Amino acid sequence: MAEKHVLGISGGRDSAALAVYVRQHRPELDVDYFFTDTGKELPEVYEFLGRLEGFLGKPIARLNPRRDFDFWLREYNHFLPSPQTRWCTKQLKLAPFEQWIKPMLAAGDKVTTYVAIRSDEDYREGYSAKHPNLTVSLPFREAGIDKKGVHDILESSGVGLPKYYDWRSRSGCTFCFFQQKIEWVRLKERHPEAFEEAKSYEKNAIEHGSPFTWSKGEPLDELEKPARVIQIVADYDRRRQRELARRPVNPLRPAELQRCEDLDELFGEDEGGGACVVCHK
Repeated sequence: MAEKHVLGISGGRDSAALAVYVRQHRPELDVDYFFTDTGKELPEVYEFLGRLEGFLGKPIARLNPRRDFDFWLREYNHFLPSPQTRWCTKQLKLAPFEQWIKPMLAAGDKVTTYVAIRSDEDYREGYSAKHPNLTVSLPFREAGIDKKGVHDILESSGVGLPKYYDWRSRSGCTFCFFQQKIEWVRLKERHPEAFEEAKSYEKNAIEHGSPFTWSKGEPLDELEKPARVIQIVADYDRRRQRELARRPVNPLRPAELQRCEDLDELFGEDEGGGACVVCHK
């Protein structure tokens, strides 16, 4: 019997900050870091993982699902995943993690998994342990670390934020259904090949009777039309300016509100709001 410590990296800010935090505050722990790789991630995510590995001084294990997105899409009758049916999270994120720790638990090891739920996220529950030898630890919640604290950890460590935060509010697959419409526009601008792949998946799903499109109520071939793009950008700019005008400015952090990460606060649940608890972290 042994004690194991594992920490999942999503490619996002919170889980990266937690890895830095645990490395700094619990250096005696031999932590195994892992990343569940769907094969559909943003290239900026892989760049960030390399940067984080440099700080941690240890490789981040890549967990690949035994069956890829295309296999599961066929299994689910070509219906796209959606906020109502998040089969991608279950099959491509959670299942690989559970398979990875299964031999540890079978050997009688006690496994602690560290999850990056912040103190300002009372509404999040995170992963629920399904084995008596598996313990879920929430260091940020216990230490009272919020979003500002996460930024401070990443900035002071030199790791910084993933580059996709310049234009996107979350990590995860290129065609994540939690994206805002402005993020779909920016995906087309920055990674047109990924946008085209998302369109092909959506077209195939619609042909098979899927009730869902990637962006709620609007297929991508309509969203990408020039007039529609202009409307989406203008709508985003108006709402963003209203939000910036409403908030008090922190003189010590004048650029804090300029980041794309505030998209969820701008648009909320009406347009893609919410996030996969695995990918978002």
